[in-house]
Amino acid sequence: MQHYSDLAAVLAQVGYRDDAAAFHGALCGALCRQKPEEIDPVALLNDEAIDPDPQARAELRQLCEQTVSSLADMQAGFMPVLPEDGVGLGERARALGAWCEGFLFGLAGRIKLDLRSCTDEVREIVKDFTQFTRASLDAGDDLEVEEGAYAELVEYIRVGAQLVYMELHPRPQAAAMHSKTLH
Repeated sequence: MQHYSDLAAVLAQVGYRDDAAAFHGALCGALCRQKPEEIDPVALLNDEAIDPDPQARAELRQLCEQTVSSLADMQAGFMPVLPEDGVGLGERARALGAWCEGFLFGLAGRIKLDLRSCTDEVREIVKDFTQFTRASLDAGDDLEVEEGAYAELVEYIRVGAQLVYMELHPRPQAAAMHSKTLH
């Protein structure tokens, strides 16, 4: 379920009123801070009144597993779940802002993140994602130029989310390589 329309359908079925992109962003942000098994995707819906049926719960859990796999593998082609290219640019830009807002929400999570302990690169990504929450398309903008800018933002978000994930979830091999103790 890595397609926006599929995720939006599942979320609408359970009564989620926010953008599907915001949910996926929150999931990605939470995965940067927690192990997948510690995350209840239903809690990310941020609405206690929503109680998905077992099928919807299973689909959200599967999305969680797919997302963590793609975040962890730099060659896997992680992509934020955003509306397909056939959707108007204004709607896609709004969803991109919602994805970033969700990511920041998930990243903040239940465990306080001290940005001062993060690298300059991660702090810059968080700052940029905060600015992207205001993404929009203004009347009179050159659509061809804006399409190119949108594509660049999506790529930045894709890579940025993976970099945040990799910093907050160091690979075991990398930690072992830095160890001066031989076992």
